[in-house]
Amino acid sequence: MTATEILKKYWGFDVFRPLQEEIIQSVIKKQDTLALLPTGGGKSICFQVPAMMKEGICIVVSPLVALMKDQVENLKAKGIEAIAIYAGMGKREIDILLDNCIYGNIKFLYLSPERLLSELVRVRISYMNVNLIAIDEAHCISQWGYDFRPPYLKIKELREILPNTPVLALTATATPEVRTDIIEKLEMKEAQVFVKSFSRKNLSYVVFNLDDKHKKLIEICKNVKGCGLIYVRNRRETAEVANFLQRNNISADFYHAGLEKDSRFQKQEDWKQDKIRVMVATNAFGMGIDKPNVRFVIHLDLPESLEAYYQEAGRGGRDEKRAFAVLLTNKADQMILEAKYADSFPSVDEIKKVYHYLGNYYQLAYGAGQGLNFDFDLAAFCKRFGIGVIKTMAALKFLERDGYLVLSENIFIPSRLMFTVGHEDIYRFQIENAAFDPIVKTIQRSYGGAFDGYVKISESDLSNRLRISYNDVIAYLKKLQEYEVISYLPQTDQPQLQWVTPRLDMLHLDVDAKFIQLRKQIQSTQIEAVLAYASNTICRSVQLLTYFGEGGAEKCGVCDVCLAEKKQEDLAAYNDTIDFEICTLLQSQHLDLDELVKSIQTGTDNDKIERIRELLDAGKIKTDGKKYYL
Repeated sequence: MTATEILKKYWGFDVFRPLQEEIIQSVIKKQDTLALLPTGGGKSICFQVPAMMKEGICIVVSPLVALMKDQVENLKAKGIEAIAIYAGMGKREIDILLDNCIYGNIKFLYLSPERLLSELVRVRISYMNVNLIAIDEAHCISQWGYDFRPPYLKIKELREILPNTPVLALTATATPEVRTDIIEKLEMKEAQVFVKSFSRKNLSYVVFNLDDKHKKLIEICKNVKGCGLIYVRNRRETAEVANFLQRNNISADFYHAGLEKDSRFQKQEDWKQDKIRVMVATNAFGMGIDKPNVRFVIHLDLPESLEAYYQEAGRGGRDEKRAFAVLLTNKADQMILEAKYADSFPSVDEIKKVYHYLGNYYQLAYGAGQGLNFDFDLAAFCKRFGIGVIKTMAALKFLERDGYLVLSENIFIPSRLMFTVGHEDIYRFQIENAAFDPIVKTIQRSYGGAFDGYVKISESDLSNRLRISYNDVIAYLKKLQEYEVISYLPQTDQPQLQWVTPRLDMLHLDVDAKFIQLRKQIQSTQIEAVLAYASNTICRSVQLLTYFGEGGAEKCGVCDVCLAEKKQEDLAAYNDTIDFEICTLLQSQHLDLDELVKSIQTGTDNDKIERIRELLDAGKIKTDGKKYYL
């Protein structure tokens, strides 16, 4: 099947979006390829279509577990076999999934970059028939990028295992420096680079510098029709701003990663289906949500980089109709951003202390812990040791970069179960342990495939079917696991922290101080760019395009700067017309003020009198106290 036939069969589209086909052809020719497509540009099609055209499996590396899970579900819904492996899964579960990739008909294996650190994963990949390595959010590999993820540096090891497999790196935001870094870090050979312009002609960028941001917020929500998205700095603000909007009769809700999984899903669906008009959220919201009719995206606080701002603002107007990206700011915001920058860089001693506290938190002996996964509650950890959240998070990132541990995002992993003995042994167990017979039978009837691998289960569903309490179901499952009849993995909604190396003492913990200084310098430059964007009187679109390496861009004509310039030009043309009429009238006659004002055809009386005064002050017309003349 051709690329277009596959696109039509599985995705229902007749034609590709701009640059998609060229990228796909490059991949089919087995060329290493870097593709920059703005948010909503259809990046996933660029690796999914060519992978479907070839024999074998496509490995997709992505840092966003929620996005991986969504893409896997979407592919399965199209009848395409796909699986995802990420932090928080058990070794046995991963083992079975990897076997399916080698011996089964899996077409897509989604991996979080953390999983590439595992020897188990790397060994199994060497046995797979891999047709393509796709790296999503590829800017994360660059230390010059706004969202550097240390585990991404391990991706190049895939190239050593699969030297002849082409690599496709995809991102929505990358400066020229970051593009070069991606190509170098991935060791791309004769990389084909495709860049779709960062210009969004239907998106009007606006910056308001004002003290009362909430008043302007209400004004925008009431004057701009359609649904919107408001980004705020922290979780507390999401609820406060949503409640403020509701009090002003605007349909609004709030979203952040700390909410229960069911609540997050419901809020997301309500907004996608236009049951809620405005969503107030932290930057945890929006990844992978392709809602075309967002008419405004408002940032109530300064973003930490123009890359982040462009990506978030770019969620507006994906239907190519007019939309507004509004940044509300004031002096206090600037001070908050600069203070946050100062807090983001712990000293070497502070980083070592965080590492030491972690070892105590999980009660790990020195030399122990390698390869172990733990649920990690950042707030509880910081509270216990009396340390700041921002600095602790930064310390964890530096420890991650130096290869001591890996911290995954906050994700929901449902409960899973697998029978660890055969049918005959299960039957014998049921006869000998009659109390367990109902639950074993219910599992067998309700969850097919539990003998072949892990299946997702719902404890509450089992509770309803068996008419016993939720806690009793869990007790039964744990007992069955003790009897080695099943392997039971309870659900989790916590970030996962993995120890990559055995715990070291403080003396032997080596922290790269030079790298901390480099990241400090990079972040300082990013913040300067944000502050310049918010204060410069240059076309907002030109500023963004220049930042992303598109020099010589034309003014957009629709941002606040361009509209202010146009207003000034229109006013100048209006005044010139009145001036021309005045001078023409006075060339052939002397007129008093009333006669002159009545004879001028353009403008209001006040504007006419104002122009007469201006021309008098400039010495272009004269008066004897009664009449005016040239």
